[in-house]
Amino acid sequence: MAEQPPSVNITNELAKERNREAAERTLMAWIRTSLSLISFGFGVDKIVGAINRSRLGGSARADLSVRLMAIAFILTGIGALAAATTQHKRILRRLSHPEFTYHEHKSLGTATALTLMAIGTLCLIILIHGAVG
Repeated sequence: MAEQPPSVNITNELAKERNREAAERTLMAWIRTSLSLISFGFGVDKIVGAINRSRLGGSARADLSVRLMAIAFILTGIGALAAATTQHKRILRRLSHPEFTYHEHKSLGTATALTLMAIGTLCLIILIHGAVG
C-alpha cells in the first residue's frame, strides 16, 4: 500500500476538489448568464430594427436608443464573462496552494446586477423621454 506524503491530508484534498468543482459550476453559470445578456442585446437590436424597417417613417432617434441599449447589454455580457473567467483562474490558482485560506472577494453577481440596474434606468429614461418628446 502506497503511503501518502505526510503533508497531504485526504480530507483537505477532497474539500479542495469540491471547491474546484464548485468553481467550475459557477463559471458555467456565468457563461450562461453572459450568453443570455449578449443574445438579448443582439436580439433586441435585430427585432426592433426589423419592426422599424417594416414601418414607414421609423425614427432614427429610436433606432439609436435601441442600438445603445443593445450595445449596453452585449458589453455587460462580455464584461461579466471576462470577470468570471479571471475570477475562476484566480480561485483555481489559490486552491492549488497547499496552504489554501479563504479570502473575501468582490461579488461579481452584485457588480453585474448594479450594471443591469443602470442599463434598466437608462432604458426607462429613454422610453419616458421618447414618450414625452
